[in-house]
Amino acid sequence: MKKATSVEEYIENNAHFKEELTLLRDLLLQTELEETLKWSAPVYTINGKNVVGLGAFKNHFGIWFFNGVFLKDEQGLLINAQEDKTKALRQMRFENLSEIKKEAVLSYVKEAIDNQKLGKTVKPAKKVTKDTLEIPTELSQFLKQDKNLLSCFEALTPFKQKEYAEYIATAKREATKTSRLEKIKPMIENGQGLNDKYRNC
Repeated sequence: MKKATSVEEYIENNAHFKEELTLLRDLLLQTELEETLKWSAPVYTINGKNVVGLGAFKNHFGIWFFNGVFLKDEQGLLINAQEDKTKALRQMRFENLSEIKKEAVLSYVKEAIDNQKLGKTVKPAKKVTKDTLEIPTELSQFLKQDKNLLSCFEALTPFKQKEYAEYIATAKREATKTSRLEKIKPMIENGQGLNDKYRNC
């Protein structure tokens, strides 16, 4: 599928949800949001800040709230597509036209606009460096037992090292820590990050 150069073209490219996307677009255009195209998809902004995105996939379509974590979600309509990874983004997903509740969509969008005006945003996490990284004792001892493994770990980026450190530190039971250490050993030796397979898909 070729990249869209306009919102109309994006909707045409996703013709299986044409009616649904058009309805959501019309609702968004009723607000004060400005329509733009970013990452070849419709994005709606206020004062240049991303508030909402519109998207369609093979089996579902929906609205993406860039700072949806701040929405009250009193109707339980939002999901976090990547738990433990996505801090701010939330989705309102649909599979067909009948699932769209216009009033609910508009109320969530208006709340998102208000939140943006109030400056509610998730601050990016501080950059991890070798100096600020905390390695749990179990991981440190495990690495020191194998010089090759230790050198492979030290060759990883600080971000990947942090992923492994947190993975071991968050295990509550000793047995879990041990099994996790064994699991990550070949990954470290191959220069992989803990979640590389999710990032490459």
